[in-house]
Amino acid sequence: MRRLAVITVGRTHSGKSTFARRLERRLKEAVVVDQDHHAAFINRYYEKLQPEEGPNTLKHGLSQFIVRYATEHTKAHLIIASANLQEDGRKEMMETFFPIEYFYRVIVYFDIPDKVLEKRVGESKRDTGIFRGDYSNFAQVLERQRMESVGGGMPEDGEADQVFVIHDEEDADATIEQIIQLTGGDS
Repeated sequence: MRRLAVITVGRTHSGKSTFARRLERRLKEAVVVDQDHHAAFINRYYEKLQPEEGPNTLKHGLSQFIVRYATEHTKAHLIIASANLQEDGRKEMMETFFPIEYFYRVIVYFDIPDKVLEKRVGESKRDTGIFRGDYSNFAQVLERQRMESVGGGMPEDGEADQVFVIHDEEDADATIEQIIQLTGGDS
């Protein structure tokens, strides 16, 4: 069995990071790479190096380094907690970091209803230390993501070896079990 590369995709507060941590606890030899942690680290220690606008190349570079290190120096399955709603970004990530000959590539798409996300964002206690630029709250992030992901960011056929869609907590539990089964049930 090839190593797993599990990429979580969805809007803010859809449950990507929670799912990734739960899967990591259940899946033998797995590591979560969460860009929110990288953003918080950079904002805390290297804020002056942040690009003022455009893509956050510093955060992406740090994440790429960690993925490469994990790929080259461990045998761990990789779980990427990401909000990459754009197909071209996901495709580049898959081709660059998770070649099909070495990884069984899985996308877990969080298709959570807007009302649920709005409620979660409204009640959020998450640290806003991951923000750069003009954002001051997660409601602004959610609105930007709505505008950018016309069509919902749903993965297309052929983007990964397998795609799971999560609508609620029950789907998340079932998906974790199915991903474990992909490794032969070795959790």
